[in-house]
Amino acid sequence: MTPTPRLSVLDLVPVRSGQTSAGAVAASVRLAQLADRLGYTRYWFAEHHNMPAVASTTPPVLIAATAAQTERIRVGSGGVMLPNHAPLVVAEQFAALAALAPGRIDLGIGRAPGSDPVITQLLRISGPTADVDRFPDHVADILSLLSPDGATLRLTSGREYPITATPAASEVPELWLLGSSDYSAKLAAELGLPYVFANHFSGEGLERALELYRTEYRPSERHPSPVTFLTMNASVAPTVEEAEARALPQLRSMARLRTNRPMRPLETVEEAQSAPGDSIADELIAGMRRRWVIADAATAAAELRRFAERHGVDEVMVSPIAGAYESEPADAAPGREQTLELLARELSTPPVVE
Repeated sequence: MTPTPRLSVLDLVPVRSGQTSAGAVAASVRLAQLADRLGYTRYWFAEHHNMPAVASTTPPVLIAATAAQTERIRVGSGGVMLPNHAPLVVAEQFAALAALAPGRIDLGIGRAPGSDPVITQLLRISGPTADVDRFPDHVADILSLLSPDGATLRLTSGREYPITATPAASEVPELWLLGSSDYSAKLAAELGLPYVFANHFSGEGLERALELYRTEYRPSERHPSPVTFLTMNASVAPTVEEAEARALPQLRSMARLRTNRPMRPLETVEEAQSAPGDSIADELIAGMRRRWVIADAATAAAELRRFAERHGVDEVMVSPIAGAYESEPADAAPGREQTLELLARELSTPPVVE
């Protein structure tokens, strides 16, 4: 029998037309509470900037709010885009989060900026950020700064200056490297860190990245063997027709992104269905649809089982991309909630007894 993978959630905090950022965030916190009750393993927030359809600009803030309103689920970043931040600031933020929610914080780190070149430059000139070319050094710095012993800086005078992310750490967040290319896979293997391939964004190069990570992995004290899982976009509903309808707004949004067209808030299902045809977008959508899980509950569960088995992972992080109908409340996401509920039921994720 095909093994059943554990389930987790990746959230970009989508903003649909007619919805405020407050409504989008409220919907995501409610979704995280549902995932907590359903027995999902972890709930991660992405980092993106200046995108009308995405409100996940500050993972640490969202993690703190969500950790305070959930009980057992691990909460983290998927991920913090390190070139946008000073390593010490990242370490301090996640050390504080680990103190607020002991045993429940994941720090996923990525190398991409999470936005366009204009915003990347704005981030660089408006505050301390990390040089992308020194990404491996900055990952190592964060690991040292988060450790109970901290790090040591040698001043030009020759004196050693101790630095810690928090004065008395009792534990550290779980650090993961994220990526959609060979680079982060090889670095994670070299440092003996857990690794996640961003399959939800682009499935190109998945097999090669996993092979590099596993074959080149150097055991570390905390992780003697490779640790990995995969992400997958999913729209799940009682019928295939509803799953397809709810997936259409996100499919159209991704097509706009990939063709460098102006971004906008996520369409409602009705807006997406009534939009005029576009041959270029339709071709992109057809390709994405084949790689995403868009199905009824039983079919979706079977697809996720096969996906996990094919790539040798025991956990799948679902990005619930099911859109909303115009009549649905602005502070909730019934389609995304339905996706999590149906997958949990079909994959027998043990619920938490309240």
